[in-house]
Amino acid sequence: MKLLVVNRYDVEVLLDLTSAVTLVDDAMRALSRGETSQLVRRILSLSGGSGLADMPGSLGAGKPFGLKCIAAFSSPNPGQSSHRGAVLLFDPVTGEPVAVIEAGLLTAIRTAAASASATRYLARSSARVLGLIGTGEQARWHLPALLMVRPFERVLIWGRDEEKTTAFARAMQETHRVACHAVPEAADAAVADVVCTLTSAMQPVLRGEWLCAGAHVNLVGSSSAIPCEVDETCVAKSRYFVDWEESARAQASEFRRAIRAGVVSDSHLLGEIGAVAAGTVPGRLSDSDITIYKSLGVIVQDLACGWCVYERARGQGRGQWVEF
Repeated sequence: MKLLVVNRYDVEVLLDLTSAVTLVDDAMRALSRGETSQLVRRILSLSGGSGLADMPGSLGAGKPFGLKCIAAFSSPNPGQSSHRGAVLLFDPVTGEPVAVIEAGLLTAIRTAAASASATRYLARSSARVLGLIGTGEQARWHLPALLMVRPFERVLIWGRDEEKTTAFARAMQETHRVACHAVPEAADAAVADVVCTLTSAMQPVLRGEWLCAGAHVNLVGSSSAIPCEVDETCVAKSRYFVDWEESARAQASEFRRAIRAGVVSDSHLLGEIGAVAAGTVPGRLSDSDITIYKSLGVIVQDLACGWCVYERARGQGRGQWVEF
């Protein structure tokens, strides 16, 4: 038996954002139709606020299945991804493991692709200003992904480190040829048509009172029931959608916090983005609606993108085959 090992450098070459958006979009539609199978992410808490998560799942009968195991771990090396792990893929015919793919970059790309897909269905067509709260790896991938679905003319960027934020804004402007501005407060980035929270914040960095009528918000940074990027007002004043209802009701921290505060009920969660994409659940009802997409991340996104990487790696002679 042989395994194909694909590192993060090959992942970046093999998985373009255009393909990732299509793959994630299809996977989320299939999830909402009940065609896929997955378990809610299990998280083992480690010291210092770090954690180890596992996510098993299948794309459906006769389709690839596998497991992602990933550690969220603060790095002592600036610029290094905080998510490190692997996706293990199995052949749907033989049941044999066929590939191990670096999961940090795969996660960053598929998460940005999911936000782009959600923005396509929930943001106003006239959206031209993008707000990014956070300057890490997710922000770096979200900007080009979102530029694929809306012609943003201006990007407002806030991060805790002013010097890093300024450098990030300059680099993004040079790379993507769109006006990028480092702003002094998170509230300054919130006055945008589309806002993305891309932080490791334990307490809210975005408040509902800052949002403009008609805004769309992608909540991305928190992937468990504890870290919380937005306040209860933000949740309460929105039309609230998720990637997968079962995991969101268990682990969407902002939603759970708003329920505990008594400002929303269970019914405030309107449905999954796959159902919105398919037209079976209404998304935005008017240009004045504030919409939220809560991205916890589901394994079917990783499997769809990972299998694409595996097949392209085989076709292009990339990766390393090892005896197993």
